[in-house]
Amino acid sequence: MTPQGNLMVLATVTAGRESELRTLLASMNRQPGVVDPDNALVPFRRLDRIHFARFVILDDRTLDDITIYKLPRVDYPLSVAFIADFDGPQNSFIDELERIAGSGLARIFACCGFGGGDLKAWMKEHRTKPAANYVNTVGRTMLEVREEAALRDFICTYLRGAGAPVVAKMTPAQVRKTLRELVKSSGIKLTPPAPTPIGWRISQLINFITGLLFIPLAILFLPILIPLGIIYLIILRLHETTDAEVDRRAAPDVQRKLAEIEDHDVANQFSAMGSLKPGWFRLLNISIGLVVINWTARHIFTRGHLGRVQTIHFARWVYLNDRKRLYFASNYDGSLDSYMDDFINKVGFGLNLVFSNGIGYPRTNYLVFDGAKDEQKFKRYIRRHQLPTEVWYDAHPGRTAVDLARNTRIREGLERSSMSDADTRQWLQLF
Repeated sequence: MTPQGNLMVLATVTAGRESELRTLLASMNRQPGVVDPDNALVPFRRLDRIHFARFVILDDRTLDDITIYKLPRVDYPLSVAFIADFDGPQNSFIDELERIAGSGLARIFACCGFGGGDLKAWMKEHRTKPAANYVNTVGRTMLEVREEAALRDFICTYLRGAGAPVVAKMTPAQVRKTLRELVKSSGIKLTPPAPTPIGWRISQLINFITGLLFIPLAILFLPILIPLGIIYLIILRLHETTDAEVDRRAAPDVQRKLAEIEDHDVANQFSAMGSLKPGWFRLLNISIGLVVINWTARHIFTRGHLGRVQTIHFARWVYLNDRKRLYFASNYDGSLDSYMDDFINKVGFGLNLVFSNGIGYPRTNYLVFDGAKDEQKFKRYIRRHQLPTEVWYDAHPGRTAVDLARNTRIREGLERSSMSDADTRQWLQLF
């Protein structure tokens, strides 16, 4: 199994070069929201390990919100982020990125202080590690995605064409046997998974055990934790009842720009950022929340769902500016409204756990109640903090996370040496 890697290169835009940068990034698109995968700067199609990639200018329009805490506005410098989710280790991906798109990246990052020289070293110097990261299905590579899609398309063409009258007279077992023989003679390639890297296995095991150790420690210190928990709840309620909401709509021109780059395909991108509420308590809250999300995403939610949400391909939470701000990015299926509804209805408490620590979030009640459940306030909050993504690449357009999972099940069913009649009937329903 090849685990997925991720990269975020974050750099400050040089004063006076924002317009040039935006022009360069716009040149990578066929139209707003639709990238040219063969563009001259970063030809994503040639980077065949990438699942998703984006360039986004981190232009925070909510910087004034900090003033509701009687604190001065901080004008953070404008930044640009290049983000990619891919197969395999990060360093080898950076090597490939420099080899295939080095000249184009050099032109883009020249607007951010890159003055020539060793581009790989510069990108590594500007790497930003996520506080939490989510992968829909760990180990499903782009090679597998492409091969499994080709497999299903081939079988569906046969079943709906020349094979329709043939299989109509067969039992389910006979249909499966016929399809296996047909695929075997077709020359369709199904590459076996690569061995799982030993270093990755060891890292996973150490992280898993470290997380589990908190359980016996919590039991051991329970007499101390109970009064601390009561104190925590009291402090939490003091914050929840006094923190101000910021219930405003995004500016009309921002809403138009966001709408312009959405819903061009079955999947969409999402980028948002904002300032965290000041003080040690909120920083502690979000730090614990993101540690929990990262651990569960790494060890529990690794096979197609985050909680009960199945529409997210990749997501990340990233601290900015010494943990004073947070950036969130995801790649998801469906519209933004359906995406938010999915979260509100299924894991609203998870939204509260992290985002209630952001300035202006709808008020929560003991953290897990209210907050995101106030649907319209939450949606206005999200839209106001959302950023237009200048360039977004999806390596499997037209295919949702559910499609990818179905195609994997088709391959697994085809490769099994035997299958019961009930399992065979269920498998055939995948076509």
